[in-house]
Amino acid sequence: MPENKFFSTVKLVFNYLLKYLNIGWDYFLVYREKFLLFFNRNAVTKVWKGFIYVIFGIGILILAVDINFLWLFGSSPSIQKLENPKLEQASELFTADGIMIGKYYQENRVPVDYSRISPILIKALVATEDVRFYKHSGIDMQAIGSILFSLVKGDSRGGSTITQQLAKNLYRTRGQSSKGLFSFIPGINTLIIKTKEWITAVKLERAYTKEEIVTMYLNTVDFGSRAFGIKTACQTYFNSAPDQINIQEAAMLVGLLKATTTYSPILNPKKSLKRRNVVLEQMAKDNIITKFEADSISKLPIELRYYVEKHYDGAGTYFRGIMNNYLKEWCKQNGYDLYTDGLKIYTTIDSRMQKHAELAVEDHMKNLQKKFYNHWKGQNPWIDENKKEIPDFIETVAKRTQRYLTLVKKFGEKHDSVNIIMNTPRKMTVFTWEGEKDTTLSPIDSIKYYKYFLHAGFLLIDPYTGHIKSWVGGINYKYFKYDHVRQASRQPGSTFKPFVYLTAIEKGYSPCHKMIDRPVSIEYEENNEKKVWVPHNSDRVFTGDSMTLRRAMAKSVNSITAQLTERVGWKSVVEYAKKLGIKSPLKAVPSVGLGSSDVNLYEMVGAYATFLNNGVYTRPMFITRIEDRNGNIIHDFVPYKQQVISEESAFLMMHMLKGGLEEPGGTSQALFEFDLFRGNEFGGKTGTSNNHSDGWFMGLTKDFVAGTWVGGDDRCIHFRTSAMGEGARTALPIFGKFMERVYADKDLGIKMGYFPKPKIKITKPYNCRTRIKAKIDTSAVIISDSSATILEQ
Repeated sequence: MPENKFFSTVKLVFNYLLKYLNIGWDYFLVYREKFLLFFNRNAVTKVWKGFIYVIFGIGILILAVDINFLWLFGSSPSIQKLENPKLEQASELFTADGIMIGKYYQENRVPVDYSRISPILIKALVATEDVRFYKHSGIDMQAIGSILFSLVKGDSRGGSTITQQLAKNLYRTRGQSSKGLFSFIPGINTLIIKTKEWITAVKLERAYTKEEIVTMYLNTVDFGSRAFGIKTACQTYFNSAPDQINIQEAAMLVGLLKATTTYSPILNPKKSLKRRNVVLEQMAKDNIITKFEADSISKLPIELRYYVEKHYDGAGTYFRGIMNNYLKEWCKQNGYDLYTDGLKIYTTIDSRMQKHAELAVEDHMKNLQKKFYNHWKGQNPWIDENKKEIPDFIETVAKRTQRYLTLVKKFGEKHDSVNIIMNTPRKMTVFTWEGEKDTTLSPIDSIKYYKYFLHAGFLLIDPYTGHIKSWVGGINYKYFKYDHVRQASRQPGSTFKPFVYLTAIEKGYSPCHKMIDRPVSIEYEENNEKKVWVPHNSDRVFTGDSMTLRRAMAKSVNSITAQLTERVGWKSVVEYAKKLGIKSPLKAVPSVGLGSSDVNLYEMVGAYATFLNNGVYTRPMFITRIEDRNGNIIHDFVPYKQQVISEESAFLMMHMLKGGLEEPGGTSQALFEFDLFRGNEFGGKTGTSNNHSDGWFMGLTKDFVAGTWVGGDDRCIHFRTSAMGEGARTALPIFGKFMERVYADKDLGIKMGYFPKPKIKITKPYNCRTRIKAKIDTSAVIISDSSATILEQ
């Protein structure tokens, strides 16, 4: 082939390939002509032709790798991926008042804009990692040619540019999905990887500005300590922001990029300091700072404000745990990845109310736990119905633990090693109400230690919107992850009685209807078996008094509730409870009205909200909207609402619930112990299950409905007396303490006040408040509300 034709052919193909390098054909011809000036033309032509063959071969390799010829090289980033890079980004959870309370991530990363990054940090990065960053087009030819010389010289800079490193981080060029058939050949694999990174780097340079590239790089890199991206790194190491760090902090962060473990200021502080000073020297060499500044700063120690963000940090930990399951399912159904897509989830929670709720639970439970310890001093609190300690209780619980099951799988159930390991003390950190404590306990002893703790749940809802404002699922999420708002179901005791009275009102009864407190015996059939139910009042006394339904519910009189259940039908009671949102299985038996079926706090609060919301059931909701990483709304959540009872019945039930404080002997009168009654009005219902295992309180104000539960981890763990174990003593104080905090918080703007007047004509009589001549000190009255004998047959 004639020389001119040969060069024309090569030029045609090679010019296409050279576009990746942003270098034209004329660039090579200039150097060819320089050779010709000094050497024999014919000899140089032969050398030049050989050189062209080599370059042509390289070009063919680049093209083959780029198009993944015959699937030999593995895939490369597409044009779409290059133009729309998907950076793994944490999804963030926000409260209704704009406070971020949690993240969901595989890599804890929150990107920042170029304008929010300190210029000194960018200069330090370029000086250390890629000194010709602003001069090359993705590949630093000079650096590649001098790698060996640089290593001999001791220069720490390698041949990879910032853009190449970005290509590697952003598109996972070394991952399994990028491998082809040739990738499994040693040596060839490295050549293919580097070729892909060169190609991708050049493409990135053509698609983005230098500012965009350096920003993407700083948002992608791993800084160690589970800190991905510069924003999380600044927060983790210095409790600062990328636009606020100083020279020495910037130098330390840049120094980490060489090897996050080797130069970690936590794991290897001396090496980290030395590496930081190398970066300072490089900055001085490139005239970013003076030599005097570099020398002065080099003498300073590394000062950290180190803290690694944990999933259980911050407020609303139980709420976030529940949200996790919901959001994963929502993302699965809607084609999103909760942990990488950078979603912005806006919840209904109010951060201030959440804080007040958590503090109220902590304050009360800390004191209640002390009383519980004193109550059981010298004895174990796990007892049976006859108040006898349950033998081998802890050993039985231990056999359900993952540790025990793992040991059995390894050694066999009857092997001595299982028992030895379970009873061998070891160092551990345990929860106490005075803070975490380092101690030495065996696994068996640790189970016993934790079984002594009482637990709690608290939920607050806006009844008009269905928005959940506070959610406290337990006493400490780090040590007790089981949620007592929605996961746990327990007997509600007397807090279930309002569903009986609602059924009666819907069937024609009025709050003023009178019934007699007398012994009751109810015959019924269950599973084709005839049974007799004989309930008792909590004090096992029947007064024989005639009283209104309002007072009967206020005093929580079991006998009247049982009679009313029989009259309206226990199946009807179950139906109305279901109408109001109770989803838990309810047994249609006479004792259902006294709370014999397990329910959870979440559905109970939602049901009670119907009374305040004029008979409209609004399904409790905890998310208002979800946005993508760019702030575009991808889903708006609207509450489900349905009129389930008449407006009149709803008003009458609110009037009945106020009776807990207004009627003589009302079980909610412990609320008078709190500073809440300056032109204010409450509705409330206490509840206590069998043997005082569960204490409940449902509280209503003009603005909110709240529910509180308190009890042991197991039903056999509880107080032994009504004076200690009643819901009025265990659960109600949390509501009282919470409301005191809410009214004292002027920023919330929630004021005391009265319930709204009815907007319709009330046809049934209801103004029949019980009057007694004896003067009652309501500030000290605590009346039993227990349904403790509801299951006696």
